[in-house]
Amino acid sequence: MEIKRVGVVGCGLMGSGIAEVCARHGYTTIVREVNDDLMERGRARIKASMDRALKRGKLSQEEYNQAWSRLSFTTNMEDFRDCDLVIEAVVENMDLKKEVFRELDRITPSHAILASNTSSLSITEMASVTNRRPQVLGMHFFNPVPVMPLIELVRGLETSDETLAKARAFGESLGKEIIVAKDTPGFIVNLLLIPYLLDAVRWLEHGLATKEDIDKGIKLGLNHPMGPFTLLDFVGLDTTLFIADAMYEEFRDPRYAAPPLLRRMVAAGHLGRKSGKGFYDYS
Repeated sequence: MEIKRVGVVGCGLMGSGIAEVCARHGYTTIVREVNDDLMERGRARIKASMDRALKRGKLSQEEYNQAWSRLSFTTNMEDFRDCDLVIEAVVENMDLKKEVFRELDRITPSHAILASNTSSLSITEMASVTNRRPQVLGMHFFNPVPVMPLIELVRGLETSDETLAKARAFGESLGKEIIVAKDTPGFIVNLLLIPYLLDAVRWLEHGLATKEDIDKGIKLGLNHPMGPFTLLDFVGLDTTLFIADAMYEEFRDPRYAAPPLLRRMVAAGHLGRKSGKGFYDYS
């Protein structure tokens, strides 16, 4: 089975980026959102991203036009009935993801691979509600998807070698580097990243230094592209808290226990760039 037609469930920040990259690399791509308003916002997000790529010379006008011709948008899950691969990119809520996978299992052809873009939740649990468990895996892209060169493939307990091989070939066809992880909360990247981010918040709470000096120390001392507080604001404090809580629930390891400051900031709506204020003010 050759992957030719790709579905993406969700056209938010991650879903729109995944859809854009698939269309730009030759795949007929259909994107689904729950209503027309969110669908139009997603369409505008993809257009703005592709406009930037065109302006910067990353896309030619012909490539731009061809990519747009491969994209279509819908609010109807039934439109995934001819897809060879569907990538779920809805919010990080297991009950919602399982409902999506139940529907996709019913709608898509029997050969189709079902993937989740989750950054921390169990692929095995999502696969459990389908009748095609060997054809389910994690396909974790990184933000911003058109720029970041990595895909983290996550092998569920029953994911087959064939599915993993097809997913690897697909990811490589998008120009991405591939790593493979077991189905463990956080996989590779977040398993190591989250304790680092939580430690930064803890030491800020303890008065070690200012957030600016901690960020500068990591950037200039470790040659990271950004410090932990800039990164937290970019990822989203709510997203970080969600992943930390999920990992703590699984491991009961204090390294994954969210500091009170992080929880208070999320409760106050200080979520980072997306809300206009996090550790830094973006208003």
